[in-house]
Amino acid sequence: MDDCIIIGAGPAGLTAAIYLARFHLSIRLFDCGSSRAALIPCTHNHAGYPEGIRGTDLLARMLAQAETYGAVREAARVDAIEVDDDGFTVRLGDRRARARSVLLATGVVNNRPAMPDALHDEALEAGLLRYCPICDGYEVTDKRVGVIGTGDHGMREALFLRGYTADVTLIAPDGGHDLDATCEAALDDAGIVRVGGPCGNYAIEDNRFSLDTVDGRLSFDSVYPALGSVIRSELAVAAGARATDEGCLEVDDHQRTSIPGLFAAGDVVKGLDQISHAMGEAGVAATTIRNMLSEQRPIRR
Repeated sequence: MDDCIIIGAGPAGLTAAIYLARFHLSIRLFDCGSSRAALIPCTHNHAGYPEGIRGTDLLARMLAQAETYGAVREAARVDAIEVDDDGFTVRLGDRRARARSVLLATGVVNNRPAMPDALHDEALEAGLLRYCPICDGYEVTDKRVGVIGTGDHGMREALFLRGYTADVTLIAPDGGHDLDATCEAALDDAGIVRVGGPCGNYAIEDNRFSLDTVDGRLSFDSVYPALGSVIRSELAVAAGARATDEGCLEVDDHQRTSIPGLFAAGDVVKGLDQISHAMGEAGVAATTIRNMLSEQRPIRR
C-alpha cells in the first residue's frame, strides 16, 4: 500500500509529488496524459523563466524532479476511487491499487469551438487561438482580438481583454447574443463590438484566425473561446465527495474534501487556470497529507 496516490500529473499533481516524495513517503501518480499545461506553447507568467517556458518542457522538468526523489508515474486512466476502512482502493480497469490517502489533481477540460483537432492545435501553437487571457493577454496587446461567447461569461472575458487592446469583438457562438441590459451597457461603455452567430468555418488565413459570422467573414490576430469548461471531479463525486453545482470539489483551507483522506488541488477545486495557484494548493495539500499520515503512524527515520 502506498502512502498517497495522486491522480493527474499536471502542475498540481507534480508539485504534490515533489513535496510528498521529499517527505520520504511512497508516492504513485496515475496520469492519462491530458494536462492542459501540455497545450501551452510558451508561458510567460511562470516566475523564474524570464524568456518563458513551453508547457511540455515545464511538465517534463517537474516530473524529473519528482522522480529524483522516488515518485513513480504510470500512464493510466483511473476508473473509480473506493473508500476502504484503512485507506482507498483506486480502480484502473481490472487492476487495483491501494493507498492510505488520495490527492485528486485532474483539472478541467476547456469547451472548444467545433473544428478539426489539427486546425485547433496549429492555431493554438501559433497563438491565433488562446484560452487564458490572464496567462497571455499581454501577448495580444494592441492587436485585433475576437471572443467567442455570450452572456455574463463572454462579457467578462471581453472586458478583461479590453485592458490589453481597444479592438475587441464579442461573437455569439450559436445564434443571437444572450446579454441583459447591464451586460450591454458595460460592453457599450468599453466600445466592444458585438456580432451574432452562429460562427464557424474556422481557418488560418494570412496568419490570422478567420471565421464566418452573420456579419460575414471576420479575421483576428487571436481568438479566445469563452465557452466554459468541464470540471473533472466525477471520480471524487462518485466516491461521495461534495461539489458545487458546477462540479468544483468543495475543500477546506487545507485542501481536504468532505471524505477523510481524500484531497484535491488545482482547477478541479477552482478553475482559475493558473499554474501558480495550482502549485500553491498542491503544496498545502501535500503538507496536510504528510501531517495526517504522521498522526496515524509517526514518520521517523
